[in-house]
Amino acid sequence: MELSVLLDAPIVLPSIPKVIALLLSELRRDPPDLRQVTQLISADPVLTTGVLRAANAPRFEMTGKVHSAAEALAVLDLADIRQMASAAASAVSLRSVPGMILPQFWNYSLNVARLSRSLAGITRQNPGAAFTCGLIHAVGELLMHAGMPTRMTELNRECDPLDLHRARVELQQLGYNYAQVGGAYARRCQFPQSIIDALEHQYAPFSNEVYEPLAGVIHLATWRARALEARLDARALAVTFPGAVGEVLDLDIDLVLQQDPIDWSAQPH
Repeated sequence: MELSVLLDAPIVLPSIPKVIALLLSELRRDPPDLRQVTQLISADPVLTTGVLRAANAPRFEMTGKVHSAAEALAVLDLADIRQMASAAASAVSLRSVPGMILPQFWNYSLNVARLSRSLAGITRQNPGAAFTCGLIHAVGELLMHAGMPTRMTELNRECDPLDLHRARVELQQLGYNYAQVGGAYARRCQFPQSIIDALEHQYAPFSNEVYEPLAGVIHLATWRARALEARLDARALAVTFPGAVGEVLDLDIDLVLQQDPIDWSAQPH
């Protein structure tokens, strides 16, 4: 399937059921706790993508300026948020995407977001934008699985969706990968250019004319989170560490490993 055809398909992606339930409950309060609303939205890749898309829409004259859920909620009003939450709730029956284990994907995405925010602090990047990029960095994978389930299920037999080599295998088999899908989708949603570049070039940062340090941050966070999923030992971690990317950002393997969040189990399901 051509990338443009995939992006044109009327695909509805599922949000985390628990997050949707808690968000709807909070929005029914008078008044709702906006800090809690922001935290809930920031735990869900699809909701975060939705609020960024809405806040960067031309009608708000903020196109390309909103980098995070917190910034989006400063632009949108509660009616917008309630509408999005209701729409997400109506699609909550979509608890499966062929070929994807959604609870694992959601937890993994949040892990990447946390790691990205931490690494951004060290490299003096925007922590909010880094968290956003980490959280939604693999939304392209969801789009691909939802848009061409048979082809992606076949590919999964060769390489797991969260395998360290997944982006390379997709590029070889399909001509594009989840990073390019995510970047193209972000461009259509008129996200900030730094987020578009970070998503699009996360697979091979610094190998293009575009130099976007945030892409390198996401690359390293993705490596760490996928290494955790694969339960790599110390030797495998040393062998697979993307040293060239780390060198550009002045981040060695020990520094990256030290950024692990304290409690990886405290995540929504």
